[in-house]
Amino acid sequence: MTVAAHLSPQPWMTAPESLALFAALASGGADARFVGGCVRDAWLGRPVKDIDIATHAPPERVMELLEAAGIRVIPTGLAHGTVTALCGGKPYEITTLRRDVETFGRHARVEFTDDWIEDAARRDLTMNALSCTPDGAMFDPFGGLADLTAGHVRFVGEARRRIEEDVLRLLRFFRFHAHYGRGEPDAEALAACRDLAPRLPTLSGERVRGELFRLLTAPCAASVWRLMMGQGIMVHLLPEAMDTDRLERLIAVERDLGLTPDPTRRLAAVLDSDRPGALRVADALRLSNHERDRLLALVEPPVAVAPADNRKALRQALYRVGDAELFGDLLLIAAAIHDGPLDLGALRKALSVADDLPGLKLPIAGRDLLELGVPRGPLVGGTLKRVEAWWIAEDFQPDRDACLEMARSFLDQASGRSA
Repeated sequence: MTVAAHLSPQPWMTAPESLALFAALASGGADARFVGGCVRDAWLGRPVKDIDIATHAPPERVMELLEAAGIRVIPTGLAHGTVTALCGGKPYEITTLRRDVETFGRHARVEFTDDWIEDAARRDLTMNALSCTPDGAMFDPFGGLADLTAGHVRFVGEARRRIEEDVLRLLRFFRFHAHYGRGEPDAEALAACRDLAPRLPTLSGERVRGELFRLLTAPCAASVWRLMMGQGIMVHLLPEAMDTDRLERLIAVERDLGLTPDPTRRLAAVLDSDRPGALRVADALRLSNHERDRLLALVEPPVAVAPADNRKALRQALYRVGDAELFGDLLLIAAAIHDGPLDLGALRKALSVADDLPGLKLPIAGRDLLELGVPRGPLVGGTLKRVEAWWIAEDFQPDRDACLEMARSFLDQASGRSA
């Protein structure tokens, strides 16, 4: 395989930890390269998250070489040739070159190989089949660099065959198109996705959630979601998630406010459903309890809230919600529902109300009433509720002394009625 290009030195390539790993492998004659996402993103000048390395050395030999160099190594997937090296507190996944003997969904029966092209051929997309040496020599067996530069997301080999090997690749195609694609999507890939979409329900909810949540963080998530709907993909996944106009408006609001994309919030925006429908989606995607509860609250808000509400009404809504993050999400969703011109200044002021939450706590509690001589029982709870209602109506301004005085007044009234 000839060198296709050179990648300028990157901090993660020249970091002492990376150099130590490659030195340890080279000491035993193991050829090694950076592979996958770190190479792809570095070529585009994007932040690199995970660093993956491939080598022709068997996993047991990799462990032997690393341990001899004093590097801690964890056998995370020996059967598939993967170990994780912990060097300088950073994890590096190191995998032996492989070729697929048999594929069946998420897993495959593999054999180790020393052929870099065979290993690259088992990758899903051409832009993920790139590799580079520690000095930046780039290897590109399937035209991934040209595709990456052009924003063309393309499968390695025949699209239909790659998706049949693992139908999750269908969703990965759209996810990568959302983050890396430009222009019209690959026609062969789209045709294969349409044909094989009925197989999507065979995937686990966790795997589907992983891909859809990553897709939802893309700047153009709404247009790609709309593309998936048009290709008949979503009807097999989330038939309740069809409100791409609202999703598009939410993304615009997040962008204008400089907010980090949030997949749960964006999922709530695209759902055109009620609470039972949101529950079905949460179950289908195997959402965590926190994600499920948040999604339900955004689909059917516990209180009505709008950016145009006055500060007193917003503070009352915040108090009833009791969660600053959820309150902010409700405001953002409400802003996305609004289809007229958006007043960003008003929205920013409304969102700032969330900072008031720590101070919105009733200054008295049941023990204070007990100290006033009120016997334990329903009178304590009933009086607290009356004081709280008055305190809320007064915009949370009365202090402890004022609340105690009002409690005495209510207790006197109750005593007069009982007399």
